Parts: sequence; C-alpha cells; structure tokens
Amino acid sequence: MSGMRPDLSGIDPLTVNLTHRVCIGDLLTRSAAHYGARIALVDGDVEVSYAELEARANALARGILDRGYGRGDAIALQLQNSWQFVVSFFALAKIGVVAMPLNLLLSPSDVAYQLADSGVRAVITEDVFLGVLGPAITEAVGGTVGEVIVVGAAPSDVAGVPAIAYDDVFAEDRSTVETIVDDRDILHCLYTSGTTSRPKGVVTSHVAVQIGVLGSALGLGLRPDTEPAVQPIVLPLFHVTALDALLLPSLTVGATVVLLRGFDPAALAAVFTQRAVTHLTMLPMMWAALLQQPGLDDGDTDSLVTGLYAMAPMPAELLSALRARFPNAAIILGSGQTETTPASELQWSGHQGRKDNSWGPATVATDIAIMGGDGTLLPIDAEGEIVYRTPQLMEGYWNNRDANTTAFAHGWFHGGDIGYLDDEAVVWFTDRAKDIIKSGGENVSSVEVERVLLGHDAVVEVAVVGMPDEHWGEAVTAFVVVTGEASGEQIQSWARDRLPGFKAPKSGIVVDVLPKTATGKIQKHLMRKR
Repeated sequence: MSGMRPDLSGIDPLTVNLTHRVCIGDLLTRSAAHYGARIALVDGDVEVSYAELEARANALARGILDRGYGRGDAIALQLQNSWQFVVSFFALAKIGVVAMPLNLLLSPSDVAYQLADSGVRAVITEDVFLGVLGPAITEAVGGTVGEVIVVGAAPSDVAGVPAIAYDDVFAEDRSTVETIVDDRDILHCLYTSGTTSRPKGVVTSHVAVQIGVLGSALGLGLRPDTEPAVQPIVLPLFHVTALDALLLPSLTVGATVVLLRGFDPAALAAVFTQRAVTHLTMLPMMWAALLQQPGLDDGDTDSLVTGLYAMAPMPAELLSALRARFPNAAIILGSGQTETTPASELQWSGHQGRKDNSWGPATVATDIAIMGGDGTLLPIDAEGEIVYRTPQLMEGYWNNRDANTTAFAHGWFHGGDIGYLDDEAVVWFTDRAKDIIKSGGENVSSVEVERVLLGHDAVVEVAVVGMPDEHWGEAVTAFVVVTGEASGEQIQSWARDRLPGFKAPKSGIVVDVLPKTATGKIQKHLMRKR
C-alpha cells in the first residue's frame, strides 16, 4: 500500500484492533467504567446497573464463543423489550456476531423467510414465541438454524432443533471479552417492513451505527452528567429507531433507560411519577393518548427536555397541547430509515412554531440532496427524490444485488421519499414516491391531505391513498378512524372547504382501525387493496 502508513508489523494484530477500532460492544465497556453503579436499565421490577449490564454481556459473550459461534456468524433475536434483549445484543456485538432482531408480530411464514434468507445459525427467543418459531423453523427450507436458546422454560428441542435454556449459556467468567472486531464488520441485520414486496435485509456496520449514535445523542440533547437522563422506551427494540436512535445513545451517556414491553399510556404516565423523565420518543397517536391519562397529573412533566415524534404528521392542535403540558421540552420531529441509521433528519428546537411541518435539517454526519429523475441534483425549493451520502449508511442489502444497484444509482443512496430543501437546508417531505397520488393530471401529497384531515376534531387517525378511477386516474380517498358519529361524507365536506378541489378527498371511508406494522407505520398498500 502506498502513502504514509505506520509499520505496525511488530505489534500483535489483536492489540492493533483493540486500540484503534470502532466496536459497539466497547460502548458498554466504556459506560460501565464511567457510570458503574448507576442504573442503566429498568425492566419492570428489575434494575440493572451499568457494571452489572457489562458483566452479564461479557459472560454471555464468552458462553456463545464456547458454543462455537464467532465473528461473522449471525444469530436472530426474538425478544421483547427486556434486559435480556440488551444483554444479548451487546454480547453479540462484543464478539463480532451479527444480531438479527425479529419483528415480534411476524407470522411463522414471515419468520421462516428471514431465517432462510439470512442464514442465521441460532435463535435467542422467549418461551412465549415458540409457537411461532417452531413452525417457522420447519418451513425455513434451506435454513441453517442449529440451536435455539430460550429465555424461560426451555424444551429439549424446537421443531427438531436442539434447545438450551438462556441462563445456561452464561459463562462464569464475567471479565471483558477481547476478540478482533473490525469497524466495517456487520453489527446487525434488520429486515425492512416489506409493505410492497419481500422484506430486504439491511446490513449495517459497527462504525455506521456508532456515528449515527453520536449524531442522535447530539441532536436529542443527550450528554453525560452527574444526574442521569431518563428515557422510557415504548417502541420495540427490534426496530432501528428504538435500538440505534434511543437505546444506544442513552447508554452512551449514562442515562437510565426504562423498558416497557409496549405502549401502555397508563403505565407510561406512572413512569413520570416514579422518575424525572427527560427524553421520550413516540408516535403522534401515542403522545395524544398520554395527554389523556389522569395519572400524568401526578408526575413531574417539567423534567422533560426533549419530546420526539416520528413516522406520522402531528396535528397543530396536538403540538400546541404538548408544548403547554411539557413547558421545558422541545417537541420536535425526527426522521430516518433503517438504511440510513436514524436519525438522518432532526428538527432543531428553534424550528418550533416556524417549521413544524418540516423534517428539519440533516444530522451532523449526513449529506442530503434532491435529485431529479435523470440523476441531476436540483436547486433549492425544487422538488425531487431525497438522496443521501453518510457514514451512517448501511453496507447494503443482504443477498440482493439488484436492490443495491438501484439504491445506489447516480452516486447517492435513494430512500424513496419525495421532497425539497429550503434556503436553510431544512428538508421538507412531500410523500413517499409510491404514495404520491396522480389525480386528474396533478400530483397530490397524501401527507398534506392527512395533515389537514387530522385537524378535524373527530378524526383520530387517517390514511389517504389513491384508488383507481376511470375519470381521475386515481381518486384521492381518505380512510379515517373517528370518534362520535362523524361520517365519511361530513369529513369529506369539511376537507373540501380547506383544500384545493384536486386535493380534496373524492370519498371518505370510516373504518374501525387502520392496518399498521409493529412500529406503527400505516400499511397503505392494504388500504389500496380494499
């Protein structure tokens, strides 16, 4: 290799690696040294200190090594928000084993596809999921699962695959594990939601996640201090937002993370009475439900400094109510996707009230541009596809050459979103490219129509899609969940008074519930099928 490089041939390669590398497993080791006795995790009645979390992760890592797994192997995690998830994730990171969290709402067939496609060698699961995992292993033709590690009551086997109790895998030695892990080794494989096709496995390196973690910590106002930040996590840890943008930044700075199995507004309100919550990230509908909890009046809402929302527009009335209820908090929007290690866009606190409907600027390590259909970069205020260059980016899609070729066309990563940049480099999202409605020769943003409809007092949730129509090509159609006796026709009429004719819904359909992914994203393709 040419150029100025030091000669390190006289140094043990492990020493070179340990003294230079980026490894997410080291994140916990450093935090344990700084914050040892401080509570890292609250999982129901269980509290785990940083020192204990590090010790458990080391013991599990050694146990996994002893069972013959090593750098580059992949192990699936089928675990709820729990201390076991966190310990397992860090144990794998410490020894270079790829973690593949499974969406807990998947059917056996969906799990089977991911097991077969990824080639994982083992699954760490809970006994409550064996009814899904067993059929999935049977159906995973060509799958390579050779062992199941079970939290809870472990059978002797799962669908013919040997099983062992989780607690029996831990080694007695709890000291820090030292094995070679390179910066660009894969940390995790996260499968996309697959709303229009088979889900894609997104493989992301240690260094990409580490840079994303630091950017999120900076943007969310998370920093080390003598008093820990407190962050409840209600979003599932198998999703990139909860894992990379919430859990890891929090543990980097010595925060206390309160793990909830799911979103329970009453249980979350109780956390505010038990601890001085400083950071919280939820979907808009979750924020609305929290505000309605009487128990919130008993807590300290003045302690919240950052309230983040994502994945859906926030009605102006709800934003105002949140800012009144949490007077010391910046209530801001964050955006990103699995491929770009969220957050890739994040509003600044100074944008409140001025650019509430924007995505905010790019985070510190992310470059964003707007690209036309021919690959040229567009000027300020011109609408096109939002594209990225960032060290937070995935290495690529697993086992999918064609998808990689398409995603990296014209020298940038294509996320599939349409929008524009303003003169402050703030990103304004128009819609997903696949969700733009082409009605009567005009392009209609489903997000813009949804934002207007959410201003109606009776509308709880809404999904706007384009439905095939002989006259319009696609007819703007609103599916709404409502309170009271409001009808689709009333809401449609209300919208006509507030939107240009070509954007106003041609029909309004009241439904009991909107189909969603496990992370709360509305599955518009299912609405179109209806």
